[in-house]
Parts: sequence; C-alpha cells; structure tokens
Amino acid sequence: MSFGQAILVAVLAGAGTYLVMHRTLTRIILGLAMLGNAVNLLILTSGGTPGEAPVIGRTGEFTDPVPQALVLTAIVIGFGVLSFLLSMAYRSWTIDGNDEVEDDIADRRLADEPDEVVDHGEPT
Repeated sequence: MSFGQAILVAVLAGAGTYLVMHRTLTRIILGLAMLGNAVNLLILTSGGTPGEAPVIGRTGEFTDPVPQALVLTAIVIGFGVLSFLLSMAYRSWTIDGNDEVEDDIADRRLADEPDEVVDHGEPT
C-alpha cells in the first residue's frame, strides 16, 4: 500500500466516523457509505503489490483473487444497505418533516432518574 492510498483510507475513515456521530440521518448514511468505501479500498490495496499488473505480475504468478472478490461482494451488499437506509430516511422525512434522530423518551426518563439499588432477594 502506498502512502497516498493510506492517507486516502485514513481520511475516508475519519470523515465517515465524524459523519456517523451526527444526529441527522443523511449524515449518518453518508458516513456509513464513506466507511464502507474506506474498508473496500483498504482491502483492495492490501491485496496486491503497487506497481504490478492487477492479475498477473511480472514473475508470472497470479495475485490473490480473494480481496477482489471480497470487495466486489462488499460493494453489492453496501449498495443494498445504502438504498434501504435511503428509503428509510425518505420515509422519516415524509412523516416528520425532518431527518433528525430524536432521543427515546423512556431512555431519557431513565437517564434523568437517580440510581436506585434494586434488591432482587436472596438466591434460593
């Protein structure tokens, strides 16, 4: 893996992680897409030596086809997941009028309550 490719993977992973931590669905979806692309690029670049032919090297040995098959499968699965998430975000947008993820009311209520010690009784 060359230095430029490593920087590109790091930038994609960092930007994807930053976007996933937001509260709007569109940024979360874009962040997941960026993380998926970063992982695909990492797998693809670690599968072969830079500067060599993609399938057959100079020495006549074949490169490992497993990383290419993994990336191709990950692209197809990622496209399916991305389209499903986009349809869910569109549905949320049409129902609520915004795409911000709100806190769960019951979770907020439990977080605001003081901690209580619960006695479950003696084991029998």
